[in-house]
Amino acid sequence: MEIQRERYLHRIIDYMWDGQVKVITGIRRCGKSFLLNTLFRHYLSEQGVTPEHIISIELDLTKDIQYRNPLVLAEYVRSQVEGQEGQYYLFVDEIQMSDTVKNPYNPDGKPITFYDALNDLRSLPNLDIYVTGSNSRMLSKDILTEFRGRSDEIQVHPLSFAEYYSAVGGDKEDAFEQYAFYGGMPLIISRPNDTAKANYLTSLFNEVYIKDIVDRKQIEREDILRQLLDLLSSSIGSLTNPKKIADTIRSVTGDAVSQNTISAYIGHLEDAFLFSESKRFDVKGRKYFEYPYKYYCEDIGLRNARIGFRQQEMTHIMENIIYNELILRGYTVDIGVVYANERNGSGSYSKVAREIDFIASMGGKKIYIQSAFALPDEAKAAQELKPLALTNDSFPKIIVRKDIRKRWYNDSGVLNIGLTDFLLDDTAI
Repeated sequence: MEIQRERYLHRIIDYMWDGQVKVITGIRRCGKSFLLNTLFRHYLSEQGVTPEHIISIELDLTKDIQYRNPLVLAEYVRSQVEGQEGQYYLFVDEIQMSDTVKNPYNPDGKPITFYDALNDLRSLPNLDIYVTGSNSRMLSKDILTEFRGRSDEIQVHPLSFAEYYSAVGGDKEDAFEQYAFYGGMPLIISRPNDTAKANYLTSLFNEVYIKDIVDRKQIEREDILRQLLDLLSSSIGSLTNPKKIADTIRSVTGDAVSQNTISAYIGHLEDAFLFSESKRFDVKGRKYFEYPYKYYCEDIGLRNARIGFRQQEMTHIMENIIYNELILRGYTVDIGVVYANERNGSGSYSKVAREIDFIASMGGKKIYIQSAFALPDEAKAAQELKPLALTNDSFPKIIVRKDIRKRWYNDSGVLNIGLTDFLLDDTAI
C-alpha cells in the first residue's frame, strides 16, 4: 500500500533545481527512502525522466559500501554525469553512513568528508542532488557550517493521523485508538496483528535505534542510556531536567551518574530524532526559562513500546500526539507560562504560575493551545480557560478535546475542537 505523503513530496518538488543540496532527515524507518526512491522517483518518471538519469546510492547496503568513501562517491558520480546531455538526479540514502577519509594529497591536513563530495558535485550544472539521513547533528547542525546556506532541509516524521487514516479508513475514533496505541511508523499498517505490531516497535528500539546511538556515539554506559529512555518515555509531557533524571537513576539503582552525562545522552536521543525538547516560555516576560523542559517522543507507538505498552494515560498521549502534529505542520512549539495573583489558604495573595500546554508559532503567527481529555463540568472548563485568559492578548486560543466531536466557540472566542477533527483538518489553526 502506498501512502501519498503529499506534504513532503510538494516540498521536494518546490526545491528542484534550485542549486542546493536537498537534505531529507528524520528518524530511521519513518519513510525517507520511500519518499525519495518511490514517490519522488514516480513523480520524475511522470515528468519524462528516464531511469538512466537517476543515480541511486544506498550507503546502508553492502552493494554500495564503496561509496561510503566520499572521494569514490564523487569520482563515480562525475563519471556518470560530467559532459553528458540532459539533466541528472543523484539520490544518496543514509548519508550518515559515509566515512571520513584522509586527504590523499595532504594526509596530515583536514580530512575529506561527504560535505566535500557534495559541494564538489554541486558544481555540475546538469546534476540535482538529494540525500537522506537519520542523524540530526550530522545533517542539521553541521550543514549550517559546511554548506553555508547551500542546502534545503526537509524533515520527515512518522505518519500523521491524517496520513494513517487515509490508509486504514473506517471509523475515525476506532482508527485513532489504534494510532494512539501503535503510532505512525509506516510499516505498522502492514503488520498482520497486535503481536506483530508490538514486536516490530520493540525491535526498532533494540535492534536499530539503541544500536545506532551506541555505535555512532561510542556510548560507554548503555545501561544508563536505556534507563534514560525508560524515564523519558514514562514521563512525556512532564517537566524534568538532567539533574532530576540523574537523581532518579541514582535513587532507583544506586548508580551515580553525572548531569553532564545525562545531558549528553539526551542530546544523542535528539540527534537520532527519537525525542524533542520543548522549552517553557514566560508569555508576559517574553523570555525562556533555563529549566525544566518537557520531552516528547517522535512517535507515540515507539514510546508505548518502550514502556511495555503500560501507562496508557490518554491525557499524556494526547499531548504528545498534538505536539507532534504541530511540529510536522511547521510550527515552533513552546510551553507557555502565565502568572496570576491568587488567594492562598491564609487569605493573602501570592503569585502563581499557570501553564498553557502549547504556544505554536510560525513567523508572525501565534496560537495558544490547551490539550484536554475531557471537560465534564464548569469547574474543569474554567481551569483550562484561565491560563488562556491570563495572556490578555488577541492571539487565537484553542482547546483540543477528546470528549466532543462538533467544534464550537465559547463566549470568549476560544475554539473548542474535537481531537480527531483537529488532527484531520490542518486548516483548523
